[in-house]
Amino acid sequence: MFEILDRQTTLTGNQRKIVAAAIIGDALEFFDYFLIGFVLAFLIGPWKLTFNQFAIVFLSSGIGALLGAYVWGWIADRIGRRPVFIGTVLNFSIATGLLYFTPDNGWVYLTVMRFFVGFGVGGLYCVDLPLVQEFMPSRKRGWIGGLVTCVIPLGVGLGGVLGAFMGASEWRLLFVIGLAPSLLVLLVRLWVPESPRWLVRQGRYEEARKSLAWALQVDPKTLPLPDARTLGEPVKTNWFDLFKYPRSLIVSWVGNAGAQTGAYGISLWAPTLFVLILKVTPQEASKMFILLTVSGFIGRLSFSYLSEKIGRRNCGGLLGFGAAILIILAGYNYNTMVFGVSAFWLILAAAMFFVDGGFAIVGPYAAEVWPSHLRTSGMGSAYGFGGIGKIIGPLGLAMIVGSSNFVKPDVPLDTIPLAFVYLGAWFALAGVVYYFIGIETKGKSIEQIDKELAATA
Repeated sequence: MFEILDRQTTLTGNQRKIVAAAIIGDALEFFDYFLIGFVLAFLIGPWKLTFNQFAIVFLSSGIGALLGAYVWGWIADRIGRRPVFIGTVLNFSIATGLLYFTPDNGWVYLTVMRFFVGFGVGGLYCVDLPLVQEFMPSRKRGWIGGLVTCVIPLGVGLGGVLGAFMGASEWRLLFVIGLAPSLLVLLVRLWVPESPRWLVRQGRYEEARKSLAWALQVDPKTLPLPDARTLGEPVKTNWFDLFKYPRSLIVSWVGNAGAQTGAYGISLWAPTLFVLILKVTPQEASKMFILLTVSGFIGRLSFSYLSEKIGRRNCGGLLGFGAAILIILAGYNYNTMVFGVSAFWLILAAAMFFVDGGFAIVGPYAAEVWPSHLRTSGMGSAYGFGGIGKIIGPLGLAMIVGSSNFVKPDVPLDTIPLAFVYLGAWFALAGVVYYFIGIETKGKSIEQIDKELAATA
């Protein structure tokens, strides 16, 4: 049945609907997640927060994403991809909407609610990519998986656009807009069936055939029914089975940790750093971030394409080493001007091609290196472990710069180069792991990957 899927050369309209639902979901979830970076740029003066308090608000969502990825990823392998997709969208949308009620100087309230935003975002990211991949032919899996992540920078950029034109006292309205993703639930319920591969693993063969037939837009009777005698008993998910695949564990866990530490440290702090270093208004900082968003979007398109041309391992090395070099270079030029333009801003924009663009590899690859029965558990565990980066990235920069100092425009920033060396080193670690330890999955069917992994377990 899945051999027929792998012989596909073009996607059907229904397969495109699945991709569209995942694309919209990713864009809106990361709009919600990174919204806080633009909001806090408005609160530097009025709330008189310290670097430490800023970092606590940032890292709370990282803790939430870490736990959400583990929990939702495991549940998706147990009860299916579709209900978890819906549950996670409702989770982070409602939590973002409740942030509208943040009281003045209520950074503790922000911290608590951001935990729940992160919990939902971590879950959705770990289920939508596997769901899409399990409906796609092998030859298009890398490209489509990367394409789903391509709109994430646009979701973040939407926050920049809205922040650029938002009045200083209107920041709560950004959280109201964050309720929009909940509408995606209607699309999912109308468009997306359960993954046929997950249904096969549960022994629900007729349902699996109908699901795949819907995707291929053919009569279910034209597809061969899976043979229970050759497939054996349904495979039950045991989370501890992840440790039977040490190479998959190292590549996906450490690769995610390196990339997320660097990326979240840069992305969450960038609007505030523009205000502090370049002495611009929060609205101007939001406008400056739009260039970083565009660069990240181009990067994701490029890495999606390259994943099928030069392979996942080479792309992983490229993202790690390219990001490390440019991030460190930006840190050492934080106060340099080139023809009246900030070199810090321009180099960061170039760095985002690798920093953000590389996530077209990080996410899809973290799902590909695990066997089918552990796909969302493995990806969830990798994203969850990597979620440590959401904590130590923003917090590490804050501590190096001066966590007890108040975040204000005249704070001394001569430690910025060291902070950026710290973030760059994490990208370098990701590059080493992907390039030297990575498992090449380019052009291989999910079933072929399963057999190769089973031989090493």
